[in-house]
Amino acid sequence: MPIEEHDLRHHGDAEVRDDGAALVDLAVNVRADTPPAWLREHIAASLSGLAAYPDGRAARAAVAARHGLPVERVLLTAGAAEAFVLLARALKVRRPVVVHPQFTEPEAALRDAGHTVDRVLLREADGFRLDPAAVPEEADLVVIGNPTNPTSVLHPAADVARLARHGRTLVVDEAFMDAVPGEREALAGRTDVPGLVVLRSLTKTWGLAGLRIGYLLAAPETVAELERAQPLWPVSTPALAAARACVGTAALAEAARAADRVAADRAHLIEGLRGFAAHGLRVVEPAGGPFVLVRLERAAAVRARLRDLGYAVRRGDTFPGLDGRWLRLAVRDRETVDGFLSALGRALETA
Repeated sequence: MPIEEHDLRHHGDAEVRDDGAALVDLAVNVRADTPPAWLREHIAASLSGLAAYPDGRAARAAVAARHGLPVERVLLTAGAAEAFVLLARALKVRRPVVVHPQFTEPEAALRDAGHTVDRVLLREADGFRLDPAAVPEEADLVVIGNPTNPTSVLHPAADVARLARHGRTLVVDEAFMDAVPGEREALAGRTDVPGLVVLRSLTKTWGLAGLRIGYLLAAPETVAELERAQPLWPVSTPALAAARACVGTAALAEAARAADRVAADRAHLIEGLRGFAAHGLRVVEPAGGPFVLVRLERAAAVRARLRDLGYAVRRGDTFPGLDGRWLRLAVRDRETVDGFLSALGRALETA
């Protein structure tokens, strides 16, 4: 069956560029009011060392300690996006499979590297939950997000681990896992799952999308293979300073508090959205990430009207497995959510 074309390189930031710069942003999944002052100051202090080439050893050791792993299992990357490119270019795979709907950059990177990519499309009727049996046995690379962007589904770790096979690389994108209270269902730090590669991003919770910092956890031989494909000094000195700071004890405690706030604010958003059920609006539940996915027959018109009213939301039709009836909404604080819900009510009446 031919693969339906989607704009795999469309991301939420497109909604708030140019004429969208003044809009209230519910399109980008980066925590608002970040980076915090203490982190900005820490990054700024690193600028005095810019004359020297970046040395990632201390940051790599800090990330390893955060997950209870040896440093040989850690690879620092210029955001999770670089990790997807490295995996696509360095690993010798014959049948890669991407589980959709999910972040589209992994498939884009694989296709750019010359791979033919198969898709497993999770079904709305099943709540977009993972069925491990739906993934072909012959797949030697499987990519899945958890919690998944844009559905906000948090798959049980046991179900995700069932995808592992000897001879298969299982890539789990946990970019939003630190927004889940207790990081329940995380596989980061596990060494008993064959072929496991876990990706983490520090850009979402800490508001560092412009700095580009993330990391990958995998078996030492996989890390070594990917590291050989990296350019020299791939992570800048300020990004390395941020990595060390964001995996420290105080930062992890702050992230845990932020995750609890996100969960409460998400519940408030979902409760408000349920009030528009009479307009045909449906929320995908339960939601586990710092965003929610909604279905609405007039989604494109409502999205355009919301822009007129000062709010940006993410269109869903660029995600394989979704169409123009879907919108993704980032979780924001209650005051922002209340303003958005009021605008949404007006948009539904007038779009």
